[in-house]
Amino acid sequence: MLALTENVTDIVKKLAEEVPGISGLRIAAEADGQSLSVSPVDQAEPDDQKIEQDGATVYVDGPASELLADKILDGVVNEEGNIQFALGQQA
Repeated sequence: MLALTENVTDIVKKLAEEVPGISGLRIAAEADGQSLSVSPVDQAEPDDQKIEQDGATVYVDGPASELLADKILDGVVNEEGNIQFALGQQA
């Protein structure tokens, strides 16, 4: 299962607190099967896996959950306020 770093949980919690109607992030596989999209959402899609960690919620669709099963998601907010995500291998 995808793991989340403390940075990501902080980003997701702050996003959910500051933006009305947002409960978490959703990670979905694109049609090419290799790319992923990340978007703020108010709820999961019917077949999404729900990951709750330290008060943050991330939803992952079925195809993406297979790609991310052994990964860890990290993130930072840059000086312009943009969120950047990175994937790493779980130890």
